[in-house]
Amino acid sequence: MSHEFGPILREEARFGFDFLRRHGVWLLFVFAGVLLPLAGFGALARELHRDGGLSLDVPMLEAARALGHAHLDRFFVAMAALGYQWGVVPFDALLVGTLAWRRRLREGLFAGVSILGSALLNLAAKPLFARDRPSLWESIAPEGNYSFPSGHAMGSMTLACVLVLLNWRTRRRWPVVAATAAFVILVGLSRIYLGVHYPSDILAGWAAAIAWTFAVHAMVFRGKR
Repeated sequence: MSHEFGPILREEARFGFDFLRRHGVWLLFVFAGVLLPLAGFGALARELHRDGGLSLDVPMLEAARALGHAHLDRFFVAMAALGYQWGVVPFDALLVGTLAWRRRLREGLFAGVSILGSALLNLAAKPLFARDRPSLWESIAPEGNYSFPSGHAMGSMTLACVLVLLNWRTRRRWPVVAATAAFVILVGLSRIYLGVHYPSDILAGWAAAIAWTFAVHAMVFRGKR
C-alpha cells in the first residue's frame, strides 16, 4: 500500500511547494498584517477582562504625570488635536478625495473603506468593552466617552498604514514609514501624557487598526499589488 501512496504524496508536496512559491509572500502578508495584530488585540482584551488591563498601565500613567510641564502640556495637546479633528480627519478626507479626483479608484476605495471602517469599528468596540477613562488626575483635555480601544490610536494608525501601503512600491516608502511611525507614536504618547487613555488602550487601537487596514488591502487588491 505504501508504494501506492508515494506518488500521491509527491504530487501533493509539489503542489504545496508550487503554491507557496506563487503565494508565499501573500500568505506572509496576511499572517503578519492581519493575524498577528488580531492575536495582540485578543490578548489585550483578555487582560482587560481578567485583570482590568496591563500591569504597567497605571505605572506608565504615573510616570507620564511626573513629567508634567507647561511646554509639554501645549505640545501634547497640539499632538492630540492633530491626531484627530485638526489633522487626521481632514487629511483622511483630502486623501480619499484626491485619489478619487485622480481616478485612482481602487486606491481610493481601499483608503475610504479602511478609514471609515476603522472609525465604525472603534465606535462599536468602545461600548462593548465599556472601559472607564483613567481617573488618576484631572486632565487638561478631558474626554467623555469610553477608553478601550483608543480612537486617536486607531485613526492615526489606520491613516499611517494606508499611506505606507499606497507608497510601498515607490521611492517614498521609507520616508513615509519614518514620518508616519513618528506621528503615530507621538499621538499615542499624547493620550497617555494627558491622562485620558491607558497604554493598553493605545496598543489595542494600534493592533485593531493594523489588522483592519491590512485585511481591507487584501480584499480590495487581492494580489494585484
